[in-house]
Amino acid sequence: MRIAFLYIAEAYQCYHGAAIAMELARHSGVTVVNYYNDPATPHHLSRITAAWGGPAIETRALRKSPLTRALQRMQRLGMFKDMVMRDNAAELNGYDAIFAVENTVASLRRLGVTHPRLIYSPHGFGDRARGFVPRIAAFDLVLLAGPKTAARMLEAGLVREGGYALTGSVKLETADRIDRTSTLPFNAPRRTVLYNAHKEPKLTSWQRFIEPMLAGFAADRSMNLIVAPHIKMFRRRDEGLRDQWRDRSTDNVLVDPGSDRSVDMSYAAAADIYVGDVSSQVYEFLATPRPCVFLNAHRIDWQDDPSFAHWHLGDVVDDPAEFMAAIRAASARHTLYRDRQQAMAQASLGDTSPGAAARAADAVMSFLRSRSAA
Repeated sequence: MRIAFLYIAEAYQCYHGAAIAMELARHSGVTVVNYYNDPATPHHLSRITAAWGGPAIETRALRKSPLTRALQRMQRLGMFKDMVMRDNAAELNGYDAIFAVENTVASLRRLGVTHPRLIYSPHGFGDRARGFVPRIAAFDLVLLAGPKTAARMLEAGLVREGGYALTGSVKLETADRIDRTSTLPFNAPRRTVLYNAHKEPKLTSWQRFIEPMLAGFAADRSMNLIVAPHIKMFRRRDEGLRDQWRDRSTDNVLVDPGSDRSVDMSYAAAADIYVGDVSSQVYEFLATPRPCVFLNAHRIDWQDDPSFAHWHLGDVVDDPAEFMAAIRAASARHTLYRDRQQAMAQASLGDTSPGAAARAADAVMSFLRSRSAA
């Protein structure tokens, strides 16, 4: 049995899939090969391999045509995932299965990759509609953390009975094994707030809230602030701009425009209060229920919109002038949201006991063996 793990997008997605690859590689008669698009991927795979204690897995850079390479060098244009997949379609078609943590890999079918079974495990279990797009139906097996996502995908016809499995969150399990012992650079232990802004221009709170937020924490040094926006917000920007944001750090503010700690849940583990807009990372934070504050920078009518179900798990702030008051009140108001947080986190994350990656690998092997015997 030959299985390709296809990391077609940014390296942060390794934390959702690499542990499954290693658990599959432990099975007799299974060969796993990692393929990557983002040059940063081997570094993160090495971190996860070390945390997992192996086994070592062959890792290959995806081939890229001269045109694909030229376009990727223009950093702000993106990963050109379809072009990269087309460049590698013939080789990938030789596998028995292709495992992906990005649903754009469904494009392989129209690119002529017809032999392998396609297996998908989403890199996050949030509420936004973009997590429930029609192309998910192209996958033969979908691995999901909890029943919330499964119910919504079943209702939309994106998965079918026998074509999905509930495993729990592999990223949570991976994060628990990563060495996160490095201390945060704050000069005093204070209550710590994590601000996790999304990258989507029409949804992000960054432009409207970041400056008032920094000013608020400069004036009130009774709390620490970690500013760790979505890793893709600064990934394609030059190092000079990232340095400018790092330089905004102070003795009670850490601004991180992209580091290992931005993707391995170090900050979620260290924080007492979560502040964000639309990221699915809120459910990872709420594996341990804690206060949340959500920022409605675009005055969205969100109350009955399922894409914003997580905004019912904390106070929602529309006006930056009200932000610091909401942060100061968050701990006292947490009792209003704790039970709902616990219920929604459990529905999103599913089984949080150890063994999520092993459960995922067993589900993959069971599915593939049943199909090969049919």
